[in-house]
Amino acid sequence: MGIQGFMSYVGEHKEFFVDLQLRKTDIVIDGNNLYHRLYFDSNLDVRRGGDYDSFTDAVHQFFKTLAMCNIQPYVVLDGGCDASDKKLTTLKERAREKIQAAHSLSCGGGGSVLPLLIREVFKQIMATLEVPFVQSFSEADRDIVSLANHLNCPVLTFDSDFCIFDLKAGYCPMNYFQWRNPCRGKSLQDCYIPARCFSLERFCNHFNNMNKTLLPLFAVMNGNDYINLPAIEMFFSKVQLPVGSSRQKGRKHIRIQGLLNWLSHFADPAEAIENILKHLKKHEEEETRQLLATFMEEYQPSEVNLKDFFQNGVYESEEAKKLELPHWILTALAKGLLAPFISDALVLKRTILHVQVENMQRPSAHAIALPVRQVIYGLLCSVSEKSLNTSQTKEPATSTPVFHEFDRIQKALKKSFVSAAVLSGKFGGDQCSLSTLNQVPLTDRLLFLLETFGVTESILEAIPCLLQLPVAVTCYWIQYSEPKVKLQHMKALLLGIVFGELYKIVHSSDPKVPHAEVNKIVYDQFLKWKEKKSQKEPLELDAAHIFCQWQCCLQMGLYLNQLLCSPLPDPDLTRLYNGTLVHRLYHELKLASTPEDLLSASPRMYQLYCNMVHIVKDVTPSGFFQKRNSKEHRRKNKHPNGQVLDKRESTLLENLPSCSSNNRFATLVVED
Repeated sequence: MGIQGFMSYVGEHKEFFVDLQLRKTDIVIDGNNLYHRLYFDSNLDVRRGGDYDSFTDAVHQFFKTLAMCNIQPYVVLDGGCDASDKKLTTLKERAREKIQAAHSLSCGGGGSVLPLLIREVFKQIMATLEVPFVQSFSEADRDIVSLANHLNCPVLTFDSDFCIFDLKAGYCPMNYFQWRNPCRGKSLQDCYIPARCFSLERFCNHFNNMNKTLLPLFAVMNGNDYINLPAIEMFFSKVQLPVGSSRQKGRKHIRIQGLLNWLSHFADPAEAIENILKHLKKHEEEETRQLLATFMEEYQPSEVNLKDFFQNGVYESEEAKKLELPHWILTALAKGLLAPFISDALVLKRTILHVQVENMQRPSAHAIALPVRQVIYGLLCSVSEKSLNTSQTKEPATSTPVFHEFDRIQKALKKSFVSAAVLSGKFGGDQCSLSTLNQVPLTDRLLFLLETFGVTESILEAIPCLLQLPVAVTCYWIQYSEPKVKLQHMKALLLGIVFGELYKIVHSSDPKVPHAEVNKIVYDQFLKWKEKKSQKEPLELDAAHIFCQWQCCLQMGLYLNQLLCSPLPDPDLTRLYNGTLVHRLYHELKLASTPEDLLSASPRMYQLYCNMVHIVKDVTPSGFFQKRNSKEHRRKNKHPNGQVLDKRESTLLENLPSCSSNNRFATLVVED
C-alpha cells in the first residue's frame, strides 16, 4: 500500500522516533522492499539488464552484518494479487510509470527499473544463505504485522502504512537502518546496528494523545494505493482543518497535519465517521460508511500465523482455502517455489508483464516468450472452473480459455487477450489436471519442457545440469528473436555465462582445483572488461532489446520448469547473467576483439564454451549466422544462397573443438 506523502511527513519529526541499537533480536523484513532498496542503493546497473552478481554481493553483505549482530531475520515476500483484484488500477498506473522510466533510461535519462529476474535471484540467495523466508498468498503487509506481533520484534521496511499498524515492537524505516555502518564493541557480542524506530505512542501523544484506533481512518481518508473516494474529497472541500502551528511545507503535509488535528478531537472511529458523514449528501452516507469500514479492515493484522510456517513449513490461509487450489500448489507458493505470476494467472486469469530498458519502437521484448506463456496458461487451465472464474473481466466467447495480459505497446500499457495453448498427449484433455501435475513421471515432464524450447535431452548432455535450462532457452531465443541475433550477441551471452562459472572456480574453497592460477588470470581479465568505463557511450538499443528478449525467455523458462516441479534444476541466477559485462563483450566482439582467445588458456572453461556454441549451432538453421554485405561485396564474393560469410566468425564456428558426450563428465564438472 502506501499513504501519499506520509513517510516524508513523519521523517521531518525526529520526536516520532526512538533510537535503537539492534542486536540479539528477531526482525521481520519486508522482502520486496528490501531487494528494491538493496539494488537501487548499491548504485548497480539499471540500463543493461542488471548486474545480478554485484547485487548478490550486496545481499550477502547485508545478511552477514545481521548475523554479526546476532539479528535473526524472517523475510516475508508479497505473493500475487488477491481474488478481488482491488489493486489493479494502482498496478496499472505503476506499470505505466515504469514504462516511462524505462523509456527515459533507454534515451540516456534517469529512472529506476529493476532487472527482470531480480526477485528470483533474491530468493536463490536467501535459500543459499539459509535465511528463513516465506511468500504470502497475496500482499504481505498484514501477514508481516501478524508475524512481528507473534515474535514481538520490529519490522524492517520503508512503507508508510507501517506507521498506522499497531506493532508491539515498532517499525524501523529502512533509510534509518544503518547496516552498512555497524558499531563494533570490545567483542563480537557487542556489535549492533544503529537504527530508528517509529513510535506509535509518541506520534499519538503529539496529536493531543489521539486514540491510535483512529489512524486507519486517517489512512483511508488521506488516500492509499487502494482508495480514492470522491465523497471524501467533498468532505475536505467543506471542512476547515485545524492545521495549528506548522512547519510543514507543501499542500500534502498541511493536509496531513490538519486531518490528524481534526481526528484527534474524537474519542473513536465511530464518532469521527459520523462527523464525516454530516458533510456528505444524504444518498452517499451509507455507502461511504460501509466503504470506510471495509478499507479500515486492511490495517488489522491478518489471521495468518506465519510463525507456523517457520516452525513447521506450512500455514493456513483462509483466502487461499476458499479458492480450493491443489495443496501442492499452495505449498509451492508459500515456499516461493512458484512465482506470483503463476498465482495471478491461476486465480485471476490476468498477468502484468514487467517492462525492461529496451527499444520502445519495437514490440515488447516479452512478445518472444508468448508461446511459452501460452503453454503455462494451458497447464493452469486444468484447475477447477471455480478458481479460474474469480476474475470479474468479461472475455470474448471462445471454447479456448483466455487470459488477459498487460504489456507495453510503444510507450503505452495495453491489455491483450491471449488464448491458452491446447495441450495434447499426457498433458492434454483429461489426461492430466493441475492437481496431479506433480505426479506425472519425471521423464514426461522433462520431455514436455524441452519440446517447448525445441531441444532434446541428448543435445544438452555435454553441459552441466545447472546450465541445461539456460542453454535450452538460448536455443529458443536465437531462433525467434526480433531483431535477429547476431553471432556477437550469442558469443557475448555465452562468454558471460562462462564468466559466472569462472567465478565459482576462482572462489572455490577446494585447494586442488586444477588450473587455479590460469583461471584467476582469465577471470581477472573478464573482470576488467566488466569494470571498463563506457565513457557515457549511448545504449545500443537493438542489442539491449535482444538481450532483454533472452531474459524474458529465461524468466518464462524458469516459471514453466517450476510449474512442472523442476524436471531440470533451476540455474544459479546469481552469476548467470551480468548485463554490464555482456554488453561490454558484445562491444569488444564488434571491434574484432576475440575474448574467446583469452578463454582458451583455461581448457576446462574453453571446452564448456565450445560445447555451448556447438549446441546452439546444431539447433539453428544452416547459414543462420551468415550476414548480407553491400551489393558490390556480394558481386565479388558470391555465395550460393546470395549471402557471404563473415570469414572470421565463420572460421571460429567451424574450428571450435567438438564436444564429446562420451567424456563429458571428465571435462565438464563445474562445481555448484
